[in-house]
This record gives sequence, C-alpha cells and structure tokens, in this order.
Amino acid sequence: MTATPNEILASTLFALAVLHTFSVKRFAHWAHRHPEGSIAENLLHFLAETEVVFGLWAGALFAGIAAMKGSVHDAVVYIEGLNFTEPKFVLVVMVVAATRPVVRLAEDFISLIARLLPFRESIAFYLAALSVGSLLGSLITEPAAMTLLAILLKRRYFDCGISLRLAYATLGLLFVNVSIGGTLTHFAAPPVLMVALKWNWDSLFMFTHFGWKAASSCVVSTALVAIVFRRELQNINVQNERDNTIPVWLTLAHLGFLAAVVGFAHHPDVFFGVFMLFLGLVSATNKYQDDLKLREGLLVGFFLAGLVTLGSLQSWWLKPLIEGMNGATLYFGTTGLTALTDNAALTYLGSLVEGISDDLKYALVAGAVTGGGLTVIANAPNPAGIGILQSAKAFEDEGISPLGLLLGALLPTAIAILFFWVLR
Repeated sequence: MTATPNEILASTLFALAVLHTFSVKRFAHWAHRHPEGSIAENLLHFLAETEVVFGLWAGALFAGIAAMKGSVHDAVVYIEGLNFTEPKFVLVVMVVAATRPVVRLAEDFISLIARLLPFRESIAFYLAALSVGSLLGSLITEPAAMTLLAILLKRRYFDCGISLRLAYATLGLLFVNVSIGGTLTHFAAPPVLMVALKWNWDSLFMFTHFGWKAASSCVVSTALVAIVFRRELQNINVQNERDNTIPVWLTLAHLGFLAAVVGFAHHPDVFFGVFMLFLGLVSATNKYQDDLKLREGLLVGFFLAGLVTLGSLQSWWLKPLIEGMNGATLYFGTTGLTALTDNAALTYLGSLVEGISDDLKYALVAGAVTGGGLTVIANAPNPAGIGILQSAKAFEDEGISPLGLLLGALLPTAIAILFFWVLR
C-alpha cells in the first residue's frame, strides 16, 4: 500500500511522539537544572507531562498538513473528519467516577471483599482492589475503573512511602489487569467496542471466550505480586480516614449520572448535557464533594485526542501487517504492537479486513488486551491512571518512567499470555 504525504508525515510524527513519551523523565531531569519558576523550567516541565505529548505532536501534524496543502482549511477538514467521541467520553467519565461518593462506594465494596480474605488489611485490600476491583471495568467501563482504582491505590499505597520497585510492580499490574478486566462484557473495553457490533460479539460470548481467562489472570497476577512484596505490604500503615457521612440519595444520584454517561457513551452531545447537569449537582452538594478531577480529565482527553489525530493515518502500514499474519503471529504481533499504538486502533483496523477467520478475530482482540498495560499509550484508560498517580509520593522525584512501567507490566503480561493463548 502506497503512503500519501499526509500518512508519511503522520507516521514520522507518531514515531517522534513515541520517542518523546519514553523521554519524559529526561525532560523532568533537565527542568531541575534551571531556576524554579523560570521559562526554561516551566517549558521543560510542560514537555515532561506525558499527557501533552501526543496532543503536542498532533498540533505539529495540523501545521504540517496546512503547510503542505498551502491552506489551513485542509487541515481543519482533516480534524473535523475524525471521531473524537472516545476522548470526550473518557474526560467526562473520569471526572464523574472520581467524585467522593463514587470512590467511597467503590472503596466500601472492595473493603467488603477484603474482609473475607484471611490476611492483614494492607494485603487483603491490595489483593481485592487489583483483582476484583479491576473486573469492575466490565460494568462501569475501563476508564472509570482505572480512575477509581488509581485514586484508592494512591492514598493507600503510593503515598505511603512504598519502594520504587513495589510502585512500578503495582502500576504495571494495575494497567494490565484493567486492560484485560474489561473483557467480561462487550461494551466496556475500547478494543472490544471497536469490533463487537460488526462481529456480533455479545456479553455471553465475551465471558465464555475472554472473561473467565481475564478473571483468572487478574487473580493469579495479583497473588504473585503480593507474594513477592508480602513483607513490604504487611508493614504499610493503611490510610483509611473518613471525614463525613455521604447521604445515600447523593450516592445513588452520582451512580445515576455515571450510568447515564456510560449508557450514552456513543452520543457526546447527550452525555455532555448529562455532564452539565452533574456539575450542577456537585456545586449544590459541595459539602460532600472533593475537588473535581477536571485538570486530570482534560489532560487525558487531550492525550487521547492527539492519539486519534496521529493514529488515524497509520493504517497504510498497520493494516497490511495485520493481514499477513497467522493466529500465533497475529496474537504476539498485536501484543507487541499495542505497546506502540492504542489497542483499540489495532482492533479497529483488524475489523476492516474482510473474511477474517474466527481464530484470527480472537487472536487480534486477545493480543490487543494482553499488551494493554505495557506502555501509557497501549490502552485508552492508561493516561487516566498516569494523570492521577503522577503526583504520588512514590514518583515525586522525576515522575513515572515509561521503562519502569514496561518492566512492572512484564510479569502480569506473561500471566495474561498464559491464560489467553497458552491455555486457550
């Protein structure tokens, strides 16, 4: 397939964006060499924000298209022809899910599961949150589950002086488990959403072919990490402060708004209207609310919008690559490619291949969710987790390292490969 000038430019900028993503820690290090508050320090800190990377290079693509075509209009036409529903949805669902009533309810549910386990609270909550909690993504969507778990884990573990080794092992475990944990249903995981309608995959199909494997993998991976770090986890002083009781009606109202946003996930004009009503409720009940995660949500939405802008012109090399693979090659190839591009983009491109066999369909989606925790760009909810955990005490020196995330995700990714492919 011959690439157009726009596609060549987009692929070049995409590669630079990936390199930039793996260099954010270096930009943060350089920022510390300049006087605090200086223009150089602020600029380097801006370049060290993982969430701005793809939006920044997407802006370069917009300028490049305008320059090549000699008209800003052509660049505007390209942007307006893209579908930004997912970035908008992630922004809204992240803000709604991160409110105190919803987080408190999720924490109570996970604590209930934890009390059934015969371990100290610090270990039991860790096991429940990263196994059962990850599977909540199949009901409330993966971005919402990522947001809830990141907030809970930040307060209970990442801000409690844990070692960097445990921090990255937990981060990788969280990203992998959320990526596979949304596959119990057909509407919660972005890579599944891209193909479910066209391939007639319903929730029963997802549970029987993917769900039980995802649940098993989450439990085994979490147990192994907990065993490796059991001594450190035992010594963590669990932070479980309660400020005031939240009225039941307010929690139910928040759940209603969350359900409405999820229900209208494919209709941005509707769920933004729901979001505006939700903001009114939060303002009226400020006594029971924390500060909304608007900045974090906007940064994540900006990141995903940049990924859509650059990723939409990558099919010239991705589609032929997918078409030329057999089952095992496609599975492991997709797992690896997911580290370099959003897994939903890969499954979408695979859905464009006509006559693909059922085995190849499974290999494509299974590989996409298996590799969803390897990098920040591998799965749409990952930037939400990065946005919340970036400020945690465990990463306060130079932020989250992409290499550290990759290494932390290797063990749970290997366990996912075992369940999704070796034992299929």
